Amino acid sequence: MNENNIPVYLFTGFLEAGKTTFIQQTLCDPTFDLGGKTLLLLCEEGIEEYEPAEWSSKTVFVETLESEDELTAEHLADLLGRHGCVNVIVEYNGMWQLDSLYNAMPAGWMVYQEFLFADSNTFLTYNQNMRSLMVDKLRSCEILVLNRDTGRLDRDEVFRIVRAINRRCDIAYENLEGKAVYDDRPVPLPFDLDARIVEIGPEAYAAWYADMGEELDKYHGKTVRFVGRVLTKERSPVSFLIGRDVMTCCEADIQFAALAAVWQHTDTLVQNSWYEATAVIEVREHPAYDGPGPVLRILSMRPAQAPVPEVATYF
Repeated sequence: MNENNIPVYLFTGFLEAGKTTFIQQTLCDPTFDLGGKTLLLLCEEGIEEYEPAEWSSKTVFVETLESEDELTAEHLADLLGRHGCVNVIVEYNGMWQLDSLYNAMPAGWMVYQEFLFADSNTFLTYNQNMRSLMVDKLRSCEILVLNRDTGRLDRDEVFRIVRAINRRCDIAYENLEGKAVYDDRPVPLPFDLDARIVEIGPEAYAAWYADMGEELDKYHGKTVRFVGRVLTKERSPVSFLIGRDVMTCCEADIQFAALAAVWQHTDTLVQNSWYEATAVIEVREHPAYDGPGPVLRILSMRPAQAPVPEVATYF
């Protein structure tokens, strides 16, 4: 890590999820030492309260943000500099979008670890009633800690919910005695990546697109076949976009998950029409991406019916 970077340890979750308890226990641990002064940034007032007198380190300084509007780069930099801190711990408000924090972080601030805490007794209820906020927190966390676990929570359902959004984060169940058990079962892909032609069925598009975003290199050289909608307005006469609308949690977040493609016969394609594409994936630079990405070298294109439903989902 660059010596000028400020590591940020981010704790997310809804009220009574256990964030405060975990942070308090960490700060009381005699081995706790991030090196240098630490800013503890509180973005909500929970039932549990901090006990600074019990902390093992006297170089932790607490600041509170009363509203999401206070999340500005200038204000955060001022709080850090006020105490000469070189580390940040954030207890984030579960009702605030994470982009509010990400977009406000001053230059040099880097999220070093991101934890999501949830109560096992309310996780499914929060997911059902506040799906968009749950997705917002699940999308980037490195570990989900489901505490107060009594064994009654449907772990298959939790696994399905989490893996639809985040295929890499750890899932840990912590019982009432504080013992944690990890759900480390592998994440199955809904297609055969070793097949001569990898058939991406209508129900598998979202998972395929997400998996490429996480492990792009393993797709280099693979031949795939799938149905997608074509957009022909690109910078090159031999280049176009093909993909599907993907919904993560609700209609408000539907996005066109597109892939760049190259073909010598783009003049035969009809804008916004559906095609079955057979193509070889090449990982390389393309104007459609900021860096290397999956570029489809088209082998064949033929008109196809729109999938039912047209919008792909992860679940």
